[in-house]
Amino acid sequence: MRIKSFTTYPLAVADPPLRSSYGRHAPYALRTALVLETTDGITGIAEAHGGDGPLAALEAIKPMVLGMDPFQLTRLWDQTADPSGAGDRSQTWFVPGENPRDARTRSYAAVEAACLDLIGKAVNRPVCDLLGGRARDAAPFSAYLFYKHAGGGGLGDDARDDEYGECLTPASMVAQTHRMMDLYGFKEIKLKGGVLPPEDEIETMRLLRAEFGPTVPLRIDPNCAWSVETSVMIGLALKDELSGGGYFEDPTAGMDGMAEVRRRLLAAGVDTPLASNVAVTALEHIVPAWETGASQVILSDPHYWGGIRAVQRMSMLCDSLGLGVSMHSNNHLGLSLMIMAHTCCASPAMQFACDTHYPWQTEQDEIIEGGRVRFVDGAVPIPDKPGLGVSLDMDQVHRLGERYRSLTYRKRDDEAEMRLHVDPNWKRILPRW
Repeated sequence: MRIKSFTTYPLAVADPPLRSSYGRHAPYALRTALVLETTDGITGIAEAHGGDGPLAALEAIKPMVLGMDPFQLTRLWDQTADPSGAGDRSQTWFVPGENPRDARTRSYAAVEAACLDLIGKAVNRPVCDLLGGRARDAAPFSAYLFYKHAGGGGLGDDARDDEYGECLTPASMVAQTHRMMDLYGFKEIKLKGGVLPPEDEIETMRLLRAEFGPTVPLRIDPNCAWSVETSVMIGLALKDELSGGGYFEDPTAGMDGMAEVRRRLLAAGVDTPLASNVAVTALEHIVPAWETGASQVILSDPHYWGGIRAVQRMSMLCDSLGLGVSMHSNNHLGLSLMIMAHTCCASPAMQFACDTHYPWQTEQDEIIEGGRVRFVDGAVPIPDKPGLGVSLDMDQVHRLGERYRSLTYRKRDDEAEMRLHVDPNWKRILPRW
């Protein structure tokens, strides 16, 4: 069995005007579908980051993949080694998918997922069962809350209904949370912060705790928008709200800054775990984060950590060091969600519910046959089907490809959207508060 064809499909997916410290989301998020076919007629599929950069990186490894035995993934990893040496793999200054230092891991991850999908189909077993068996039968996810402007994403005749409405106040966030939890059954809550003044985000977290009670873990992630001093102030203010299984994610920039926040909070008697997927994004970051105290929970991501098996290795290392594990999310469709679900179920140490943007995408953009992936009590069950358990609706893939080709942009640029819609002089500044 050899790989005889390698096809990439650029996609544009409607996305609401969500906010973060990076800026504002564009009307469409960019994604890529990858399809591999073997000489035996077996097809493997994957979903990856989109836009010119990720597409070029995938096309660059195409010659190495064509003719490859899909079981020889270790050899492919060695062949794609980056000769330029080490570089900044953090996401401090780059939105996910746009750091050129991730090109190798992102591209390899997509090929690995597609190969595991077709191997699973060849032996009639789910992907997670190929990797040592599953730690759980369903992957739990959290309600991922965003401050947002009015609008449901898309443009013109393709504009979507605004399911959640404008949400730029603490009270409106409570309403957003109720709807999301009612629809999907999530048991944990994460707020994307770094958008409103700190006092407003503190108030949002306090309202969420008052509304949902101490049995629902809370998290907040301002993507480094705060100084060390502001981070410590907020960590002290939210010590109760972030207790009981919650965590404080990337409040300030860099491992040194995170470690200093941790030291100051501990000195004040606050043991809230710090989490990271900005300062800590690669296996080589984990031990320094553990040694300095910069992070007690690491957020993995099979898409830019280097694949499902890389996350397995990462979670085993974290477990041996006594670190918690969760999973980061980017805007994605159901194929990516299934890659994430298999990753979670094959990683025993992943005890925190994973992030997902999936509720922010719509049924009419789904590219898997049969429509949207269904959550059961806030979790995605592993289907009793081989491989990833889903197949592509190629009519949908082509429709999203036509939309991609009609767009004027080919990369994610949240700053540009802020300047276009909110403030013509807006620029991402760290720290902002």
